[in-house]
Amino acid sequence: MLFLAHMEVTVPAGLDPAVVADLLAREKARAVELQREGCWRELWRVAGRFANVSVFEVGSVDRLHEILASLPMFPYLDITVTALATHPSKVD
Repeated sequence: MLFLAHMEVTVPAGLDPAVVADLLAREKARAVELQREGCWRELWRVAGRFANVSVFEVGSVDRLHEILASLPMFPYLDITVTALATHPSKVD
């Protein structure tokens, strides 16, 4: 199953910069790990925002939730998920 996820990051004002730096480093490491596993298929920055658009390929909505909840930045993410289906005009 393919899912499109739009993730908007909101770091609380006043959060210790060292904590933010640690979160970002751990987030990057986790994202790389999930990409190498093949479940985080696409990762695109949204220009001008602290946000990304991603495509995940997983077996279930529950698995997607587990993955998203495992992200170190999860407490600071506003995530919108859209299930994707193959378009009949898609050419392989």
